[in-house]
Amino acid sequence: MSVEAEKAEAKTSVKDTVRVIIHALILALLVRIFLFQPFNIPSGSMIPTLLIGDYLFVSKYSYGYSRYSFPFGLNLFSGRVWAKQPDRGDVVVFKLPRDNETDYIKRVIGLPGDEIQMIHGVLHINGEAVKKERVDDFVMRDPAGRERHMARYMETLPNGVTYPVLDIIDEGIGDNTEVYKVPEGHFFMMGDNRDNSTDSRFLSEVGYVPFENLVGRAQIIFFSIAEGQHVWAIWEWPWSIRWNRLFKIVR
Repeated sequence: MSVEAEKAEAKTSVKDTVRVIIHALILALLVRIFLFQPFNIPSGSMIPTLLIGDYLFVSKYSYGYSRYSFPFGLNLFSGRVWAKQPDRGDVVVFKLPRDNETDYIKRVIGLPGDEIQMIHGVLHINGEAVKKERVDDFVMRDPAGRERHMARYMETLPNGVTYPVLDIIDEGIGDNTEVYKVPEGHFFMMGDNRDNSTDSRFLSEVGYVPFENLVGRAQIIFFSIAEGQHVWAIWEWPWSIRWNRLFKIVR
């Protein structure tokens, strides 16, 4: 093969490689915008359902699309297209109404028109107490290795969705509230770690979440690393990865 032919073949190979990379990037961008977006859990507000260090995929199509489905919240249209209302009990990522930028993840507790209230740590929906059963202690280890035991309960919503909640402090700041009337087009969100969650109970901090602010539904944990560990420290993965949480469905 001549030198000219070798050069031409090398150029073709480079072009093919660049083309494949560009196609892969476009495909990844389309998947992120329209199908699934990765998120990580930086706080303990959803313990025990989600732990600090969990990485999960959120389905963007579950509730249709709004401006917040797109990078940088591009204001291409108002409201939602192909809208589907979330079910009570869904774990949802949304944009904090206060700034429309910060991502929060909580559980949908109240639907439009609902009346929500906490009385002595028991959730009430439309005047009826939600079933709450003590099951066991949830045991956590902090980065220093110290154990902490927290009372774990199972809560069952009116539609039959059951999930665990923690009750760390008796008569905590969010255990007794006023009656919240959820406005039309809004949702009432709460964290499963009831005494360590800034959520819709605190109107000046979160309050009622507009339907438009919903980003998507949490679906599956694809990676999880112990609190205080670094993802980039791959040489520690055999000990730092929470293997039992990989590919766990979020409920």
